[in-house]
This record gives sequence, structure tokens and C-alpha cells, in this order.
Amino acid sequence: MMVRRIKDRIFYGWVIVAASLIIAGVFLSIRLSFGVFFKSMQVEFDLTRAATSSLFSTYMVLGAFLGLVCGWATDKYGARRVIFLMGLVTGLSLLITSQANSLWQVFLSYSLLLAIGTGGIIPVLIAAVSRWFDKKRGMAIGITTTGTSLGTLIGAPVAAYLISNLEWRMSYIVMGLVAWVVVFSMAALLRKDPSDIGLLPDGIKPGSVGAKAAGIAEAPNVAELSFRQVLGTRSLWVMVAVFTMFATCFSLIMTHFVPYATDLGISIIEASTVLSVLGGMQIPGRLTVGKISDIIDRKVLGIICAFLLTGALVLLTRSHTLEMFYVFAGVWGFSMGGFGVIILTLPGEILAGAILAQLWAS
Repeated sequence: MMVRRIKDRIFYGWVIVAASLIIAGVFLSIRLSFGVFFKSMQVEFDLTRAATSSLFSTYMVLGAFLGLVCGWATDKYGARRVIFLMGLVTGLSLLITSQANSLWQVFLSYSLLLAIGTGGIIPVLIAAVSRWFDKKRGMAIGITTTGTSLGTLIGAPVAAYLISNLEWRMSYIVMGLVAWVVVFSMAALLRKDPSDIGLLPDGIKPGSVGAKAAGIAEAPNVAELSFRQVLGTRSLWVMVAVFTMFATCFSLIMTHFVPYATDLGISIIEASTVLSVLGGMQIPGRLTVGKISDIIDRKVLGIICAFLLTGALVLLTRSHTLEMFYVFAGVWGFSMGGFGVIILTLPGEILAGAILAQLWAS
């Protein structure tokens, strides 16, 4: 009934986008807050910096593998069921981690469980949104992925505030409970594709003038290419390599920036604010590049963003003051937001018809 009322006023695809944005914000704020918890956990368990880093490194490796599992499950069972399960596991991970008393327990509760809960969230959400849009896909994905930017924007300072007032264990309890409430409520709004409500992508009605102009008479079949066929294409592996390098740089910065900045005498709150600037600048980057990418060649925009990212990394190696870190965060954040939209939009076009969630998880 609620879906029908919304459909009468607005294309339901935009509801999917809004729900996905919020879900992404929650998951990414949890994932990217590890740098803020870094020193607290290092002191609590009497670890070296390398051992503490291994917790997040293990999480990332497991998350990459489990992303494939989430992609397969999404194509088979739908995003709503998968995200419900991911939200449940994510909350449990944080609650159990808050009670851990040894390093091996944290490896199980954080590195493993959180990887199961959040590892595949981006491919799941991008697949869910892409089914609802064709001509406006770049803009829709740009808006959706601002959730990752919001996660960066609010995750680090909120985590720093919680740690300063509640200590790290209670902070994880609060974050776990919030994750359950938000993710469960937003996942309930998700639907598989426009055919569930009798529409085509972009809100076009079957048999309408718009459908005939677009050259489609019924909902497109998204499984024309099998996953095995996609694995044999060179384009897929080029995109996988590019995304892997992109994600590696991003994860290293998000994990080690706060400890590095505090080593230089910058407070944890100030260092977290730099990450907030980085996250905040991703929003105009994603929206601007997403909008432009629906008009001009996405690959050209991707190359431009890649050059800006490289320049920002060079700047970071020469930054030692808070002001210089802010400049780095601005350039890196904007270009990273734009590049993120490109790398998540291209697979659905270059390998059109593939099994979407498994494709992005690759």
C-alpha cells in the first residue's frame, strides 16, 4: 500500500536511491571509523602498530572475497533479504567486539564477522539501484554513493566523540544498535526491479510513448550474459585491477591517516575533521561527475579524476600541517568521489546484461 502511494507521486527508483544512500552511509561510517579506534585498541590489547593494522587488513581481504558471495546472493534472492542479513551480522560484530578480551577474539568478531556484514555492501546497493535506471544511471549511482561520502563525513568525528565520552567498547555497542535500527528500516523499502511495480527503468510505463521511443516494450532481461562469460572478457579484469588499486589507496589512507596525524601532534578531533572534509568533498565530486557522465564519455572523466588523485597523493607526502592536510583532503575527496561514480557505472555499460551484483562484486 505504501509503495503504491509513493509510486503515484514519484518514481519509486528514487526511493530505492534514498534508502540505498542511507544504508551505504551507515555501513561505510562503521567501516571507515577503524582509524579512530586504532590507538584505543592498540593500547587495550598491547599491540604493535603492525598487529593492529592487520585487523583491518584481514577485514579488507575477507570483505573482498565475501563480496562475491553477497553478489551471488543478491542476484538470486534480491537486495532486501541480503541487506537484512548483512545488517544483522554487522550489529552482532560490533556488539561482540565490544566484549572481546584478546586479539584472536577481535580477529573473529571484527575482521571476520564485519567482513561478512559489510564487505559486499557497495556491489549489492549499486546492483539494486542500477536495475531501476538507464538514461539517469550515472546520476542515480552518484547520489547513492554519496552515502559512502556521508559515512566518511560523519563516521570519524562521531566515533571520536563517542570514544572521548564513552570509551571504545561502549562506542561499538552504540554503533551496533544504531546500525540495526537504520539498516532494517531502510532495507524494508527495497524492491528488486521496476517490473515489481509494473514499470520499466527510469519510470517508463510499458507500451507508452516513452517506452517506444527508448526502443523497449517490456522489462529488459539482465541475465543475457552469464557470469562465466563475463569472466572471460578483458574489460572486466582491467576494471578489477583499477578498482583494486583505487580501493587499496583509499583503505590505507583511511586506516593510517589519524595515527599519522596524531604522531605529528595534531589532536584526534582535528585529524578526524580532516577525514570529514575528505568525505564531505566526495559529495560534490560524486554529484558533479555523476551528472556530467550521463552526457559525455565516462572513461575520459575517469582519467581526469585519476590524475587528480595522483596529484593529491603527492601532496600528502609533503604535508605536515593541519592546513596542508585540509588542502589534500579537498582535492582527494572531490576526485575520489568522481572516480568512484565512474568505476561503479562503467561495468554495467561495458558488460551490459551481466549478472549485476556478481559483476560489481568482482
